[in-house]
Amino acid sequence: QVQLVESGGGLVQAGGSLRLSCAASGRTFRWYAMGWFRQAPGKEREFVTVLTSGGNIAYENSVKGRFTISRDNAKNTVYLQMNSLKPEDTAVYYCAASVKYCSGYGCYRNSSNYDYWGQGTQVTVSS
Repeated sequence: QVQLVESGGGLVQAGGSLRLSCAASGRTFRWYAMGWFRQAPGKEREFVTVLTSGGNIAYENSVKGRFTISRDNAKNTVYLQMNSLKPEDTAVYYCAASVKYCSGYGCYRNSSNYDYWGQGTQVTVSS
């Protein structure tokens, strides 16, 4: 069993930055693909980014160039650096871990392919 705990959310003005962290329990963290998803009020949960165990990265188009995912396997932690935030980035952000091997990023864009989820952290961007 893996537990994921997010932190770092909060209220920020448009154009500002936040860094989210997701700490994972367990000794096999380095083998997981780690993803970030978000869910805005009244909307479905959507893919934001993924970082595979092999170091490959994919971003949802609306966050490319503004968000950066990284991981520190020694600390069992994955990060999401969010710059140039916009009001439309307002959502609850979830980190997730997948033990599945996917040959392409399409697999990791699907939330059903993740095995463990954090509780979420609220990000609110004011205009």
